Amino acid sequence: MSNNNKKGSRKPRKKTIPLPSHLEHINIMAAGIDIGSESHFVAVPEGCDEQSVREFKSFTPDLYELCNWLKKCDIKTVAMESTGVYWIPLYELLESKGFEVKLVDARKIKNVSGRKTDVLDCQWLQQLHTYGLLSGAFRPNEQVTVLRSYVRQRNMLIENAARHIQHMQKAMIQMNIQLSNVLSDITGVTGMKIIRAITAGEKDPKKLAQLRHKQCKNSEEMIEKSLTGSYREEHIFSLTQALELYDVYQDKILACDKTIEQRLGAFEERVNKSEGGHSKKRQSKSNCKNELSFDAKSHLIRICGVDLTQIPSIEASSALKLISEIGLDLSAWKSSKQFAAWLGLSPDNRISGGKILRSKTKKSANRAATVLRIAANTLYKSKSALGAFYRRMKSRLGPPKAITAAAHKLAVIIYSMLKEGREYVDIGQSYYEEKYRKRQIKNLTNRAREFGYSLIALPEPSGG
Repeated sequence: MSNNNKKGSRKPRKKTIPLPSHLEHINIMAAGIDIGSESHFVAVPEGCDEQSVREFKSFTPDLYELCNWLKKCDIKTVAMESTGVYWIPLYELLESKGFEVKLVDARKIKNVSGRKTDVLDCQWLQQLHTYGLLSGAFRPNEQVTVLRSYVRQRNMLIENAARHIQHMQKAMIQMNIQLSNVLSDITGVTGMKIIRAITAGEKDPKKLAQLRHKQCKNSEEMIEKSLTGSYREEHIFSLTQALELYDVYQDKILACDKTIEQRLGAFEERVNKSEGGHSKKRQSKSNCKNELSFDAKSHLIRICGVDLTQIPSIEASSALKLISEIGLDLSAWKSSKQFAAWLGLSPDNRISGGKILRSKTKKSANRAATVLRIAANTLYKSKSALGAFYRRMKSRLGPPKAITAAAHKLAVIIYSMLKEGREYVDIGQSYYEEKYRKRQIKNLTNRAREFGYSLIALPEPSGG
């Protein structure tokens, strides 16, 4: 009796319920790194070492010690925050040592409520990465990354040169020399000749006006009038230094162009997949002062396999910036929609209760998106299908949204060209407008039929 009671008193064993698939450990040997300017905090799974969280200084010897410790712990993959530019040396070193590195946006991995410390941050990174809940930021291959550094350096030089143009304008305005009112660009042929003559000691407005180029719109008398001012010594000194600094930056830009050309020449040639080969080159004249000093178009056609400059508003310099930012391999994005969303050119829909709370595009500092927006803004006078699309969007939505819509369309075109190797063929403004007109008539006809009406085309007015 007692034995039966003992047997009956035993509790049934609990069944072990397996974890859901999204909570399984995907990256078992994963580490998390909280990046800082002076030191980095690294977290590894417990049991890999006596101390699962360690602090390493940001000096190069300490970074090598960090990599050796991760090797000792048998770490395979690493997740780190994209903090400023402090992550770059460690990222490059970890990649060279064979680690799989994921660079994550700090805004997307906000910690749970509680105390905020570096130790908690690296442990939170390691935990999220273990469950495969982190998505790495896009970073092109090494060859494109090097090219990107030179292109960004060139853009920085152009921005700094522009500041010294403003300094020259300020010095002349202080002397009441109104050269900017009679010349559209003071760094043009006429403007630079006059400025260099002033810094050389010439103060006679008549002699300075004789340096006018024959294609200048304003007359020599008008330029002479604008050059009549008070040539004070301190203002000429400021003008001279601004001109010298401007010339220095122009020399550095030329040196940067030579290096970029060498880097482009090292890229492998890409075969065009389209049967027709390269389409007829679009003739375009650019008056931009900051154009590349070499034939970048031929290099881009060779390495891309397609001619991106066939797209209206896309010049060789714009295409080079895009390639340096997104690379040539677009397999990181499964579709053009994902590509446009990464650029920040797609609506960021926030839906709750079946209602759209917000549909604006999210703020983004994507450099490729900036290039596309600038290119889209130049479509207003284009007699192409893209130009007609931009004008229609501008009249209906306003300039800001029209620029975003046109930039989105440019992104889709570029994605299909680089992914599929197809040349761009412009259908033309008239064809696009006729196609849009037929679509509108079809919609009106269907709408009228719903209300029991029918549309009747009016006879065209006679020429008499």
